Amino acid sequence: MTATASRRPRGRGSRSRRPGGSRVLGALAGLVLLGSAVGLQTLNLTPNEISAPITTVGAKGQDVNAGRFAVRVNSVASARAVQGASGKVETEQLFLVVQASATSDTKPMHLGTPALLTPDGVTYDATDKIESTETLANPWVQPGFWVNGYFVFEIPPSALEGARVVFKLPGTALVEPFEPEAEVDLGIDGPAAARLKSAPSDVYTLKKS
Repeated sequence: MTATASRRPRGRGSRSRRPGGSRVLGALAGLVLLGSAVGLQTLNLTPNEISAPITTVGAKGQDVNAGRFAVRVNSVASARAVQGASGKVETEQLFLVVQASATSDTKPMHLGTPALLTPDGVTYDATDKIESTETLANPWVQPGFWVNGYFVFEIPPSALEGARVVFKLPGTALVEPFEPEAEVDLGIDGPAAARLKSAPSDVYTLKKS
């Protein structure tokens, strides 16, 4: 199943098409008008609106297509410690391990570091206790192929229920208007959150893709 719902900035109306005239001139005039309308609309946007991402939303198990890339969350697990190639790391809170897959649309790319978002708007970046080389941010994401990997979040148990993960592009110095991102509901309802809290793995081992 593929998620296609997106939250996009709302436009300010559209210009109706008038009959008559040659098709070529009509098409050219339409392009000019469209360009002018887009330009005027952009001028009326605030800096925050211009830099706001276009978010495609979906759920665990779905292929969530954000346009330039698509992601799928395959599984989630909780743990007190995570074993990676560089060693074992522990937490006094809880590690939430998200196993996911990604592909790109037209050219190779990397994913950026995602964030975990709670229903009350609190965000948690993926933990830096796990080297980025051991996460899904490391491999090249290529068109036509799905690559698998992990992201690990260090969070309090209270942040589990209703959590979502926001996948995005790597950060750059330039602000890209309407940058795509994918927001995936992890499917952690009340009973699932209780299970993750009560029975975390002693050690979760990150396996190579």
